Amino acid sequence: MRPRSLALLAGVLLTGALAAAPASAADGTGDKGFTIKDPRIAESSGLAASHLHPGIYWTHNDSGDGPYIYAVDSATGKTVARITLSGVGTPRDVEAISIGPGNQIYVGDIGDNLDGSWPYVWIYRLPEPKKLVDQTVRATQYVVKYSNGARNAESLIVQPRTGRVYIIDKKEDGGHLYEGPATLSPTGTNIFRPIAAVDLWATDAAFSPDGTQLAVRGYFGGIYYAWNGGRIKREGRLDVPLQKQGESVSYSADGTKLMYGSEGADSPVQAEDVPGGSGKASPSGGGSSAAASKDDSGSVGGGAKVGAVVLGVAVLALFGLRRLRRPSTRRH
Repeated sequence: MRPRSLALLAGVLLTGALAAAPASAADGTGDKGFTIKDPRIAESSGLAASHLHPGIYWTHNDSGDGPYIYAVDSATGKTVARITLSGVGTPRDVEAISIGPGNQIYVGDIGDNLDGSWPYVWIYRLPEPKKLVDQTVRATQYVVKYSNGARNAESLIVQPRTGRVYIIDKKEDGGHLYEGPATLSPTGTNIFRPIAAVDLWATDAAFSPDGTQLAVRGYFGGIYYAWNGGRIKREGRLDVPLQKQGESVSYSADGTKLMYGSEGADSPVQAEDVPGGSGKASPSGGGSSAAASKDDSGSVGGGAKVGAVVLGVAVLALFGLRRLRRPSTRRH
């Protein structure tokens, strides 16, 4: 989905400011960050760490590309395979990708640019290819409806332990976590029901590999929750890097990093330590080691920051952060 005017304004301000900033994690390789170099991937809207191929991340374009997903080597930023999905209709607005038990890839064709214009959306499931070569893989298509009416969404996640599929809708004032059936039906309609409030304008989400933590990101920040069997409990804010149009997040395969992606040509995927994980800072740091290396502007990379980031983004950041400060007591 195309961002709202506020996100577009943020992108304009950040384009120049970030170009002048010091080197960031995205200049590294692998789980230190990388840049997607394939010119065919200009609207990367989802990200998932491969279960079968170390260092590989799966991504896809936003609407208008076709039934494709791409395997990107994080060591080089180059695409090593493009998978064409067969057995599905024409994708409408693909916004998310997640990998569940049994190395099954789930692709969420769940975007709705008019926020409720589609009576149903789709999920596609396919096995993760064992060989990384351009190929066609047959997928299963599932029809999805929401119990409380059509809505826009950009976050699809699969619980690593149970294989149950969840969606988070995208609402400027905060949305909800929707739970799908225990087993998706390829022949009937799958009804997703809201089970918990999510205090964020969510653009993507991801489960930790062990399924105990849920990370939700937006344009201006993020929140992480204890999964708690689906009764999610808010634990803190994520250290989301400033990006031109931040629309994707994935845990690294080992669960120590959160990888944040953005739309755009030559888009960066930036790494931050997982809160409470191996990258946890000392108690005096009050957060991850990545957070400790940043100044108050919230920019990436540490050291002296470009004043344009502070001046150009301050108002927009405050706009987004005020949502993150809300208590998580709102009921669905």
